[in-house]
Amino acid sequence: MFIYLSKKIAIPGNIRLRCISWNKDQGFIACGGEDGLLKVLKLETQTDEAKLKGLAAPSNLSMNQTLEGHSGSVQVVTWNEQYQKLTTSDQNGLIIVWMLYKGAWYEEMINNRNKSVVRSMSWNADGQKICIVYEDGAVIVGSVDGNRIWGKDLKGSQLCHVAWSSDSKILLFGMANGEIHIYDNQGNFIMKMKLNCLVNITGAFSIAGIHWYPGTEGYTEPDCPCLAICFDNGRCQIMRHENDQNPVLIDTGMNVVSIQWNHCGSVLAVAGFQKATTQDKDVNLVQFYTPFGEHLRTLKVPGKQMSALSWEGGGLKIGLAVDSFIYFANIRPDYKWGYCSNTVVYAYTRPDRPEYCVVFWDTKNNEKYVKYVKSLISITTCGDFCILATKADENQPQEEHETVSVGATYVLVLCNSIGTPLDPKYIDIGPLFVTMTKTHVIAASKEAFYIWQYRVAKKLTAMEINQVARTRKEGRERIYHIDDIPSGAADGVLDYSKAIQGTRDPICAITASDKTLIVGRESGTIQRYSLPNVGLVQKYVLNCRAYQMSLNCNSSRLAIIDLSGVLTFFDLDTRVTDSTGQQVVGEQLKLERKDVWDMKWAKDNPDLFAMMEKTRMYVFRNLDPEEPIQTSGYICNFEDLEIKSVLLDEILKNPEHPNKEYIINFEIRSLRDSRALIEEVGIEESSQFIEDNPHPRLWRLLAEAALQKLDLQTAEQAFVRCKDYQGIKFVKCLGNLQSESMKQAEVAAYFSRFEEAERMYLDMDRRDLAIGLRIKLGDWFRVLQLLKTGSGDADDTLLEQAHNAIGDYFADRQKWINAVQYYVQGRNQERLAECYYMLEDYQGLENLANSLPENNKLLPDIAHMFVRVGMCEQAVTAFLKCNRPKDAVDTCVHLNQIADEEAKKRTKPLRVKKLYVLSALLVEQYHEQVKNAQRGKVKGKSSEATSALAGLLEEDVLSSANRLTDNAWRGAEAYHFFILAQRQLYEGYVDTAMKTALHLRDYEDIIPAVETYSLLALCACANRAFGTCSKAFVKLESLETLSPEQRQQYEDLALEIFTKHCPKHTKKSDLDGLLEGGEGKLPTCVATGRSITEYQFWMCNVCKHCVQAQEISNYNFCPLCHSSVT
Repeated sequence: MFIYLSKKIAIPGNIRLRCISWNKDQGFIACGGEDGLLKVLKLETQTDEAKLKGLAAPSNLSMNQTLEGHSGSVQVVTWNEQYQKLTTSDQNGLIIVWMLYKGAWYEEMINNRNKSVVRSMSWNADGQKICIVYEDGAVIVGSVDGNRIWGKDLKGSQLCHVAWSSDSKILLFGMANGEIHIYDNQGNFIMKMKLNCLVNITGAFSIAGIHWYPGTEGYTEPDCPCLAICFDNGRCQIMRHENDQNPVLIDTGMNVVSIQWNHCGSVLAVAGFQKATTQDKDVNLVQFYTPFGEHLRTLKVPGKQMSALSWEGGGLKIGLAVDSFIYFANIRPDYKWGYCSNTVVYAYTRPDRPEYCVVFWDTKNNEKYVKYVKSLISITTCGDFCILATKADENQPQEEHETVSVGATYVLVLCNSIGTPLDPKYIDIGPLFVTMTKTHVIAASKEAFYIWQYRVAKKLTAMEINQVARTRKEGRERIYHIDDIPSGAADGVLDYSKAIQGTRDPICAITASDKTLIVGRESGTIQRYSLPNVGLVQKYVLNCRAYQMSLNCNSSRLAIIDLSGVLTFFDLDTRVTDSTGQQVVGEQLKLERKDVWDMKWAKDNPDLFAMMEKTRMYVFRNLDPEEPIQTSGYICNFEDLEIKSVLLDEILKNPEHPNKEYIINFEIRSLRDSRALIEEVGIEESSQFIEDNPHPRLWRLLAEAALQKLDLQTAEQAFVRCKDYQGIKFVKCLGNLQSESMKQAEVAAYFSRFEEAERMYLDMDRRDLAIGLRIKLGDWFRVLQLLKTGSGDADDTLLEQAHNAIGDYFADRQKWINAVQYYVQGRNQERLAECYYMLEDYQGLENLANSLPENNKLLPDIAHMFVRVGMCEQAVTAFLKCNRPKDAVDTCVHLNQIADEEAKKRTKPLRVKKLYVLSALLVEQYHEQVKNAQRGKVKGKSSEATSALAGLLEEDVLSSANRLTDNAWRGAEAYHFFILAQRQLYEGYVDTAMKTALHLRDYEDIIPAVETYSLLALCACANRAFGTCSKAFVKLESLETLSPEQRQQYEDLALEIFTKHCPKHTKKSDLDGLLEGGEGKLPTCVATGRSITEYQFWMCNVCKHCVQAQEISNYNFCPLCHSSVT
């Protein structure tokens, strides 16, 4: 991050300020001071012009209200953002709550205890409760509407600070003697806090500040330290929670007066002063730290004594109360971001997730792709790719080839511009600094650097893919210690022990180009290495410590920004004579700029670069600056004399909905001047200026201007100078056209003025060219409109093409109903079938199948669609229509198998019967259609007999693999009799039920034997036919499928029955008598289950099953197949 002072406001009357607080939501700034001074200010932000948003916008005061009500010195001011209230107190103990009404602040409530002075006040995270602590030990917790919730007097305690936990369950009270006591939210003492930062400290000290970040914007890491406690002696500790035994310890080295977290808990600001040895007055400082105690920056502030600080709601400004002034400092955060192939990659935290949310925002198409990444360290980009450096997930197993080191602690993930991970590398070196080129990724810790020569899939040949496992042996990953002196030969190895060897001069910055790697060290030494074979080429010595470095496009110059924001330049190749008379390589250039926080070299010119200085962007050519541009954007890209900048501050205010307005393109002066010259002076004169200041972008500008005026000769010469082959070809094509208006139309199309070009074509009565233009653009809706305005034979084909293209447009967006309308008009039966299927419009699909001619290539696909949804009848019809009887048989078999599976699941017998009946009906339908097909093929007198025989032969060939077609009704018969026997038994016809159950013995392959004989035993027992019952029990006890427990139960039941009743059956059934008579198998009545002995009976036309003549009068439908009785 970078910070600089930006504004100073004087308080009238030189009244000294005591406190300051910035409202995080509405932007009001409250400051209190001596003599009852209380002011509310607000900085206005100009949002009209996109280029002047954020910090670059002029910040005048839009509110400056003095609040009157306090007489003594105002010591505490605190905001309740949720309810828009301001609470203040003075040295007399007077508390005033202020409310906003019609744009001004008014008193709402007053409270004066008179006994003591308020030392601290704190609202909880949701703004519902306030805790007020008095110097004499009194504590009051009140609600937002002014009611007292509870009060307590901590006798013998002198209170000076209070803080709520984020969940409002814990209160911390800071004592005057430096102790911190932990209480619950009802005022019950829990324990004293252990203060590790005060170990071995002697002398008097007091608490300077307690701030507990409530997690409203998420955390930078899971389990991130968020409770900061700082003492006036400079000692500070940052804790994860109130009982943290291992807090982060910091010694700021100054006298601290105030601390505060920024809006997202990522930076802690500590304000104080240092005793200056050389000067009489103290030096005011603000130190900035990460939650893990890493020092980020130091800001020096003028004035005698600083009393308080407060962050702005977005974390981009900080307000400092110094003497009778408010100083404002602007902050340029180190966002985790990058730019690759028109895509801005940025990361932010969310309160509902522990990970970083990484957004890949395609600025060209305005599409975004989101990834969630745990413990993200940095984002680095180059070309079309991006590196996400993260801590390794301990729970995630690493593949064997990913790492040689057991338990690698960091991961470098190579991603493309839509966030797809291409290649992760697990490393054991902390990637504090990461840079990448088109071929290499370099990650450095303080002691060593790791180099990975990455490859991406599109560059791999088939042979290389097979060698991926051996890439490590090829030296594609290497590690070098900063004190090593590599020769450039292949001497680099992947030895992580180098990463833990110490050094006296650590790495502080790195940068690289395609051929050069630069490593900066804290002493100011710069080491230059060659790439791809890493060899130490040169060492240079700078007079500053680099914080950020960048190489120009030909690696001849190095830009260095140091910790204090000073930009300097170093020429790497110049040979100069030093003060001792020796010739040395490298020279520090004289240009120096202060308060610089970002810079970018041009990709196509080694002398051009852009830099950000406070809220101004400067462009330099040969170290000479152009006039500055007001902006606070981060520079994405500098190419073709254009600078692309992104207003990250604005994007991260609403990171889920980035706006294209926040991407700004700036043209540099030579491009602006050339454009102005062309417009004002003309093409010939301006071409001389461009000749003197040559650049491909300027030649292209001239070529485009010449094209507009149809000066084809100049346009061609300019296209040649900027090496634009397509442009040259276009000019040649224009030269072959005779009509001037045709040329103008083609030029309009070339410059993407398609509406104008289309209008010109239509004016020339060339509707065909207008249609061709729209087809090239893929604007089929407009093509359809144009086609409907005219007529012609060729239009019918084009109309179909347009309808189908629009249908594809809707189908791609899953708007199937719209797609159907256009596919019908485009007669695209294939896509129409797909749409009907997706819409589940099976009637439409059936109608389509019926409308298709025989053997149409689409019929099998439609049949398979029907099979997938269980519509077997329609599937069989479609298969037979395309002459695929085997598939039709397979469909029937498939349905029969479904019935078998349902039977095994012990599904309701009626459902299983229905499935078997449906299967049998399909088989009958198939038989009929095969016979009809053969009947049509054979002609002559013997047609009927021959066709029947041919049909039978074909059926026999097809059904040889599966005998389902031989007896399609067996499954239906089995479950019909099974259901009938039970119905008869429940209705009390026990003798009939037993006779029906006896038929089930023929279907043991379909109905499990245990169910058949259990039912038979039950019916026989009810019919008192104990002989039959005994036989059924014998069969049950002999079944191998029974468990020993089940078999024992049957034996016990049989014993119980047959000890009471003799297992004999004297009464002979009619059925047994007939069977013994040897008359063969009699037909069975499917209505009653009895054998049919009469000569007259009814037979079903569909299933060919019989019913006794006297019974059929009771039925309208066949009892088995449910077809109509005729």
